[in-house]
Amino acid sequence: MLDNINQLLLRNADLLQAKSPLFINLPVDDFFQEYHASHPQAVMTCYNTNYQLHLQAKQQNISQMTSVFSVQYESDVVHDLVIIQFPKSKAELTFTLAMVAASLSKECLVLIVGENKSGIKSLEKLTTQQLANCAKVDSARHCLLFAANMLPAQESFILESWLKSYSFSINETVIEVVALPGVFSHNRLDIGTQVLLENVPKKVTGDLLDFGCGAGVIASYYGKIFPNANLHLLDVSALALYSAQKTLNLNNLTGQVFPSNSLSDVKGKYDYVISNPPFHQGLKTNYLATETFLSKIKPYLKPKGHVIVVANSFLRYQPIMEKEIGRTQVLAKKKGFSLYYCAI
Repeated sequence: MLDNINQLLLRNADLLQAKSPLFINLPVDDFFQEYHASHPQAVMTCYNTNYQLHLQAKQQNISQMTSVFSVQYESDVVHDLVIIQFPKSKAELTFTLAMVAASLSKECLVLIVGENKSGIKSLEKLTTQQLANCAKVDSARHCLLFAANMLPAQESFILESWLKSYSFSINETVIEVVALPGVFSHNRLDIGTQVLLENVPKKVTGDLLDFGCGAGVIASYYGKIFPNANLHLLDVSALALYSAQKTLNLNNLTGQVFPSNSLSDVKGKYDYVISNPPFHQGLKTNYLATETFLSKIKPYLKPKGHVIVVANSFLRYQPIMEKEIGRTQVLAKKKGFSLYYCAI
C-alpha cells in the first residue's frame, strides 16, 4: 500500500529524475522500493526527524539508500533533488529549508508535498524568502505537490539560533524552556501540562521517565521540585530531544535523553512514569500510540511504581489504565483535561 502523498509523487515520475535525491520526513512504504527500481543508480538519502520513520526506512534494506535520524542534516553529498513532506508546523518548514540549503546543488529541484488541510496551500507566500519559481504542479487524493528552486542562502545555518525561549512559574518554581520549531510546547506552556504540574505528588524519588517529553517541560519541573529524582526523557522527535536537552541544561539539571518509538528503546524500569502523551501524529488524530503505551508500560515499572498521565477528558484512558496497570484515580479535572494516577 502506498500513502496518498507517495502516490502523488510517483505519478509525477518526470520530476523524480536524480542522481542523489534527499527525502525528508516522507511516509515510509513501497515508494522507496519503487523509486530504487526505477532509478537503480541513484544514491538515495532518507532524512527523518521522526524516529519511527527512521526505523521504518532502515528496514527497507536498500543498498543505495542511507537513513539519517538527527536534529540537523549535515552531509558531504550535494543533492540534486529534495522532496519534503509539508510538516504540521509552518515554522518547521522554514527551519528545514534553511537547514538543508547548504546541501543542495544550484540546480536542485525542490518538491514539497502535503495534504490539502496541512496548510500547504499557503506555501508560495510562506517561502518567498527561500524558494523561487514556486508553483503547484499536481493535486490528487486530497494532496498537493509544489515544485520550486532554492534561493541562495542569506546566511549560514546555526541550529541554536532557531531555539525559541520562554519561562513559566508554578507554585513559585520558575522553569526556563527552549524549543525548536515543530516541538510541542514550542511557544508557551500548554493547559494539559499546566494541570499536571499544578498537582505533583508530595514526594518523588528514584527513576522518573518523561514519556513523550517534548521540550522537556515536565521532567525539568519535577527535577527542580524533587532533586533526588533521576530524570529520563524520551521522544520520537529529534527536534524535541535536542530541545529537551537544552531545557535541562538551562535549568541546571541532568538527565538521560533518548529516542524511542513508543517503548521500542526503553530498557530500564522506573519508579515514576509521567506523561502528557500526544494524540496527534502529523495531521491525523491517533489514539492508538497512547493506548499502546498505557497497555504496555506495566513491565517497565518497578515494584510500587507510579503512572501519572494528563489527557483531554474525552479520551477514555482511565479504563485502559485500570485494566492494564491498576486502580486509577482522577486527581484533577480542569479546562477539559483530566489527570490520572495509578500505582502497582
